Amino acid sequence: MLKNDCFSLPPGVDWTPVPEALETLRQRIEPVAEAETVSLDSALGRILAADAIAKRSTPPHDNAAVDGYAVAHAALLPEGDQVLKLLDGRAAAGVPFIGKVQAGNAVRTLTGAVMPEGTDSVVMQEDVELGNSTITFGSGLKAGANRRKAGEDILTGDIAINKGRTLKAADLAQAASVGLAELPVYRPLRVAIFSTGDELCEPTEIPKSGEIYDANRPMLSGLARAQGFTVVDMGCVTDRPEAVRAALIDASTMADAIVTSGGASGGDEDHIARELTALGAMTEWRIAMKPGRPIAMGQLDGVPVFGLPGNPVAAFVCFLIFARPALLRLAGGDWPELPRFPVKITGPAKKRSGRTEYLRGRYIGDGKVEKFRSEGSGLISGLRWSDGLIELSHNRDRVETGETVDYIPYSSFGL
Repeated sequence: MLKNDCFSLPPGVDWTPVPEALETLRQRIEPVAEAETVSLDSALGRILAADAIAKRSTPPHDNAAVDGYAVAHAALLPEGDQVLKLLDGRAAAGVPFIGKVQAGNAVRTLTGAVMPEGTDSVVMQEDVELGNSTITFGSGLKAGANRRKAGEDILTGDIAINKGRTLKAADLAQAASVGLAELPVYRPLRVAIFSTGDELCEPTEIPKSGEIYDANRPMLSGLARAQGFTVVDMGCVTDRPEAVRAALIDASTMADAIVTSGGASGGDEDHIARELTALGAMTEWRIAMKPGRPIAMGQLDGVPVFGLPGNPVAAFVCFLIFARPALLRLAGGDWPELPRFPVKITGPAKKRSGRTEYLRGRYIGDGKVEKFRSEGSGLISGLRWSDGLIELSHNRDRVETGETVDYIPYSSFGL
């Protein structure tokens, strides 16, 4: 359960640098989603709610890493050809060799087979010359060659998968390999999403004079679903205080978190900020960033609210930089750090020192990135054109062609 003041800022805080704002959120957000146990078939993409403990070591026994012949290394000659007696029978995966191999003998052993008793190394079949009940191979075989040791991956009782991880196909393989048929996971976070504005209409409608289609809600819903969240679509809400208040209250009863777009600042029709304040749930986070800046954040009856800007590009950036990590933590995941890659920008860019700016960028190879032709926050085409964000740091005021900048690819967000 979150504390009521987890979104509050210290008195006198004005424009907060992006790193400080993110660190404040990271320290205050805790999971709110409930846990349940599901089969491996249902666990993909879910967030692990507790450490998964190995029931069995992997490998569970010493086994052969190649097809060849198992031998006791201590019995080999230091130099010259090795000539060993080849025993009848073989060791294969799932079919162990019966009996003990005496020093100076060898037994046919296939990949994955339990190492026969009395052996510790495997000589590859490509290096062996077969004779009449003998094998011959050169010197130089190392002790333990081509043998996988029991538990070299994971030991019984070890943590196989750490709590907070979003489970991928490899995690399911790991769980199965250590005898786990079920895993404790968090229930998918329910995120209520709605847009505000008298100017908005649905793409299925014929717009009236002055109306525009609502692009933010489909975009934010897509971003939320890409993180594994369940979306509660609340539609468009008109710029009337009572309508906005009713939507916020309804959303708080149906979801674990609320994401809105529009009305997050202090204008005449910015009713998200005003109604959250009236409900005692508002903290305006004045972030020193572009696009974005004012973000309305707070809690309504214990449900976190993220009020994002109305311009599509600003809403997109603010969701990825601020709402996404907080929502993932609420969902039970680890706080995701942004992977930044140093690249060289192909053109100059101006910015105001004292704020972090995010430009739409496209990686063109050879360690270079180009920026979109315009910084306009309403140009959705720039989101489609780009494949990541160019981050210009807080104290930088200008970037020249060829200078190094940080690049955050959309693929790092699972997009």
